[in-house]
Amino acid sequence: MKADKQSRKRAGERDDARTLEVLFEISEAVSTTRNPEELYRVMHSSLGRILKVENFFIALHHEDRDSITFPYYVNEKDERPEEIFHFSKTASLTGKVIRARGPLIFYDKDILDFAKAQGQKVIGTVSKIWLGAPLIIKDRVIGVIALQSFNSPADYTKKDLDLLTAVSQHIALAIERKESEETLSEQKRVLEKILESSPVGICLVENRIFKWVNAEMVRMFGYKTKEEFENLNVRMIYKSNEDFSTAGKLIYTDLKKSGKSDFDFDLRRKDNTPFKAHVIITSPHQENPLESTIVTIVDISQREEAQKEKMKREKLQGVLEMAGAICHEINQPLQTILGYSTLLEDNEAISPEDLQKIKKQAIRIGDITRRLSNITRYKTLEYPGDTRIIDIWGSGAD
Repeated sequence: MKADKQSRKRAGERDDARTLEVLFEISEAVSTTRNPEELYRVMHSSLGRILKVENFFIALHHEDRDSITFPYYVNEKDERPEEIFHFSKTASLTGKVIRARGPLIFYDKDILDFAKAQGQKVIGTVSKIWLGAPLIIKDRVIGVIALQSFNSPADYTKKDLDLLTAVSQHIALAIERKESEETLSEQKRVLEKILESSPVGICLVENRIFKWVNAEMVRMFGYKTKEEFENLNVRMIYKSNEDFSTAGKLIYTDLKKSGKSDFDFDLRRKDNTPFKAHVIITSPHQENPLESTIVTIVDISQREEAQKEKMKREKLQGVLEMAGAICHEINQPLQTILGYSTLLEDNEAISPEDLQKIKKQAIRIGDITRRLSNITRYKTLEYPGDTRIIDIWGSGAD
């Protein structure tokens, strides 16, 4: 029975139903296998039901580095080759198939004549018959699938080459799918790295429920893990139900109007300490904008403090400039008063005691102006009339 099956393979007398079954298995494997290596094994095993596959390989062409590699290689005579560089200058049947962009069949004489014409040695053991079909993705030849026999040229026929060509389309489809998956996976890794290293809190919120948060969100709000956020209501970051309601109305109105909400708001950390945050929310769903939103949050409390400090410095500068001007204007008449009081020392019209009081108050005014001139930091105190004034004696110099 086995000998009869092999003879039918050799003569190209395959059962059409079995051929279709094998092609279906290969087609299904494109969707069910987890990676190219597993797919190649399934394809090799399936083809073995209708073809001689003792010598079978898949070669991939890397045009950018002018080389080919062999991710799957089964051979009775030779070991799997290492990556072959300078491929365009190598006497290779695989190269001929790639350049022809179509299936080719070679016999031992063709192989030897081709190597001789190229002035190079044949790569590997010369086979009696060699079949190769290109792997084509979007008009780009990315490799070759090949069968060969070291026993007899009658082991394969033109029909076998047609079948190999059909199989090559499935392999090319699988490789394309895998390349797309790897590209998407790499893009996902890059995006995740960017999001996780961002100094801005970023999160995905669906119907006011946290679905994903980045590391900065966890740190900013004083939590330890993402799980403490995910699948919880955004109410957790507001100080009160009233704030939650107020922010919700603002966000909904903005998103309905323009798809974006941008505002400052007081939020709270896990330990209930409040902080000022700048919030930007976007949504692609205008009908139901809260269905899915991307939220970015920046802690601006330090910026607020810096702004307050800047205003305080500017206010102090104004005070100092005003104090300097006042001191200048007061000191001139003050010196005049002191000068005239000295002239009155021998005048009987004023008693020495009263004169001394005048001098004392004039000197006090001088002390006040000097104090004002040296102020670099100040504090205020309450003053009658529901106002506050600078505490001259409580303020100081650096």
